[in-house]
Amino acid sequence: MINAVLYSDQIIPANEKVDLRLLELMKGRGSRIGYVPSSPEPDFRFYKERQSYYGRLHLNLDVFYDLDREHSNAETNILLACDAIHLSGGNTAAFLSRVRRSGMLKKLQDWANNGGLLIGTSAGAILMTPTIAVDALFSARRPEDVEEGAALNLVPFEFFPHLHEKQSYLPDLITYSTHNSRPIIACPDGDGIVITDGVVECVGDLLWLSKGSVSPLEGRRFQCCMPFDLA
Repeated sequence: MINAVLYSDQIIPANEKVDLRLLELMKGRGSRIGYVPSSPEPDFRFYKERQSYYGRLHLNLDVFYDLDREHSNAETNILLACDAIHLSGGNTAAFLSRVRRSGMLKKLQDWANNGGLLIGTSAGAILMTPTIAVDALFSARRPEDVEEGAALNLVPFEFFPHLHEKQSYLPDLITYSTHNSRPIIACPDGDGIVITDGVVECVGDLLWLSKGSVSPLEGRRFQCCMPFDLA
């Protein structure tokens, strides 16, 4: 069963409510988190920022896994032996390309489907869904035109972070939902989704978009595999 935490961001203090749910998920697992960056980090800048973030939660981010470098089986096994794996924010399309090129797509899918805990912020969260199509909105393109967006496919919905950054995002998502058979969960910064053994919990002021309609999701829980109909 899937275990995951999808953050819109990990910057503003409002994320504390999602952090608390993450800590509950980490109980009994351990405190070691592996870090998979979306792009090269020669100066480890963002890695160090995440180390500080997780350190405040008494969690240890100490495995850095660069997708642009060849890894031995032993090195990959060290990542997969972590108690959780963090997928960073950044350019979603470039991140997906690196995951595919490195051969890690199937390995991360299998690891997550076998109960491993994935944590994603922004691009990393989008990567957990069936497609990265919604990412097109960040570059003023149409999600419905994306053809090569197949991602980890761990959940049966799409995830859109940073909802309130532009007023155009919500109407554009509503339009996309009329072209799309999957529901979309739109998430403001400071909020997120927590999935525990396949049960989805909406933390904060999230929105559900399906077939042109919008419904609030705050506090809602549902099975990840359920037929999606919130009416």
